[in-house]
Amino acid sequence: MNLFFEESGDFKVGTVLSQAGEAYQVEMPSGKRTKVKVKDVLLQYEKPAPAELLEQAKAIAAEVDLEFLWEVAGQEEFGFADLAAEYVGHAPQPAESAGLILALHNAPIYFYKKGRGRYKAAPEQSLRAAQAGIEKKKQQAVIQAGYVEELKAGRLPAAMQPIVQQLLFKPDKNTIEYKAMEAACEELHTTPQRLMLETGGIASPKDLHMTRFLFENFPRGAGFPSVPVPATPGGLPAADVAAFSIDDVTTTEIDDAFSVTTLADGKVKVGIHIAAPGLGIRPDDAVDKMARGRMSTVYMPGDKITMLPDEVVEAFTLAEGKTCPALSLYATLDPSDWSVLATETRAEMVPIKSNLRHNNLDDLVNEETLASGEGDYPHKAEMMQLWQWALKLEAGRMKKREEFGLKPEQNNRVDYNFYVDDDVVSVVKRKRGAPLDKIVAELMIFANSTWGKLLHDSGVPGIYRSQGTGGGAGWAAKLQVRMVTHAAPHQGLGVDQYAWSTSPLRRYTDLVNQWQILACAEHGVTAPLVAPFKQRDASLFAIVSAFDAAYSAYNDHQQNMERYWCLRWLGQEDARQVEAVVLKDEVLRLTDIPLVIRLPGMPQVARGAQVKLDILRWDEVDLSIEARLLEVQQTEAVELGDDEEDTGEAAATEAVEAEGAVAVVDAGSGPADLTPSSEADAA
Repeated sequence: MNLFFEESGDFKVGTVLSQAGEAYQVEMPSGKRTKVKVKDVLLQYEKPAPAELLEQAKAIAAEVDLEFLWEVAGQEEFGFADLAAEYVGHAPQPAESAGLILALHNAPIYFYKKGRGRYKAAPEQSLRAAQAGIEKKKQQAVIQAGYVEELKAGRLPAAMQPIVQQLLFKPDKNTIEYKAMEAACEELHTTPQRLMLETGGIASPKDLHMTRFLFENFPRGAGFPSVPVPATPGGLPAADVAAFSIDDVTTTEIDDAFSVTTLADGKVKVGIHIAAPGLGIRPDDAVDKMARGRMSTVYMPGDKITMLPDEVVEAFTLAEGKTCPALSLYATLDPSDWSVLATETRAEMVPIKSNLRHNNLDDLVNEETLASGEGDYPHKAEMMQLWQWALKLEAGRMKKREEFGLKPEQNNRVDYNFYVDDDVVSVVKRKRGAPLDKIVAELMIFANSTWGKLLHDSGVPGIYRSQGTGGGAGWAAKLQVRMVTHAAPHQGLGVDQYAWSTSPLRRYTDLVNQWQILACAEHGVTAPLVAPFKQRDASLFAIVSAFDAAYSAYNDHQQNMERYWCLRWLGQEDARQVEAVVLKDEVLRLTDIPLVIRLPGMPQVARGAQVKLDILRWDEVDLSIEARLLEVQQTEAVELGDDEEDTGEAAATEAVEAEGAVAVVDAGSGPADLTPSSEADAA
């Protein structure tokens, strides 16, 4: 006797060897023996042979007219044997019954299974809906296949052109467009990013990196809605100074300027004048909401995305020839030792006499000319006085760093400026700690520290940068920087407190602090009552959290774009053999550009050693590079700057707090600004 039975959702046949109670011992056509329960048996028959019956049943099932079978089945539940007799019009043969079972089982849209060998016809509405779905899938499969062929031929289907960004960065994997892209990538052995580059969905690797960043961080676009420019309140006193700024030639967001006045008693009064958008922008107004949504200007080689609309920047930037609203910090100095005798903070209108530019002054203003008094350049006398004070400020910070247990900052290396013009990049070295940079950096650190103390002494909260406020385990042990809303030491800078306050046109934390400082300057002891943000203000904590997240994303993008332009520079200069310096173990940085390379298997070489590399290949899409070691040119360790010693393998070129970093310059219209890792707002 033979059996036709169901096992694990499949239909099988076999010959009965024996029966014991409610189970059969069955030998299947393959020779395998299995135990089959009586309840799983659908047919018992003598002929044909099991394998032959299964073949006949499959052939019969393929010929069954399912539409007709569904019509004759009725709406009641039925057993397969009853329907088989009605369908064939006679007592069904074993193969016919088995064939009908296979047909019923393989047509779930026509018949719902209700038990072993029992089924129920689907309602007509459900059947027609299922048939429509199947037909739709067939049509979609045809369309999808067409998309795949177009992609393989190097053409981007029209339906995919408007959704390229979604396909790459936030795909709906159920769409036929995504499935077509995935299938084409699999057949072409490529990635979605490279496929879109090859088919024109993305114009270039640069556009790929920019598009990803904008999609993730500016989903509504990087433009601004039209808003009225905030007006500056009237009645501000006019400052009796002739202020000047020091910036790169391309800088447009001029946040800071300086003035020097010699008093009747011989003392020197230095003014640090910071652009004051906080006098016009108010918390929760339209411009504030835009600035808070961005948190910072985004800088990258050749481009920038500003925190504020251009017309707002134009209204408050410290432009030459204008009298601008400013928050001024005046320091009265004793020129015999350049010690600070007194400070004063006030809001006022400051006449800007000059916007000095590095490009015109770097060759004229250096340590030698400042010491000898040689050269002829604008504001020479003021520059020489500011230089003396900057040296005094730096010495004081270095002493404080030593008290914190840190060694002095290193200024024995160069920084790199990126200039991009018409997709041609130039990377220009700049000596770290050059006099103009040091003047700006030291005065900005002084202002941020002094205003941080003013907030603390007034009982007004602010946003501080703190580093290593104590020993032991945790973030302090590694000198990591964090943002807090109370005064705390910044060991890397060598100051007791440090509140970002000198870049309110491009950093939201500075705008928030400016509001708080203005309250202190105007209201004195009652400032805690009128300052926009009070102690333990939840919104202030929310700003800190949002700023950290945005700044981290912006910094990552800037580093990615710097790496991209470094790779472009290699191709542009056809640089195949280059020199590099060892940062740590297998991590090196090229000498001519700030490109970090990992060289697996590199022999042990002292940190700071000079080596020569052979560049094998690089990829502007995934920003990777391969090189091999040609020779070790200098085996003795060269002293590295603090930023290089503290990096390790994860971020070997990030600058430590208090030092400069890779400068980013847009040769068209953007400013020369330091990377986000720089604490001193040196331009």
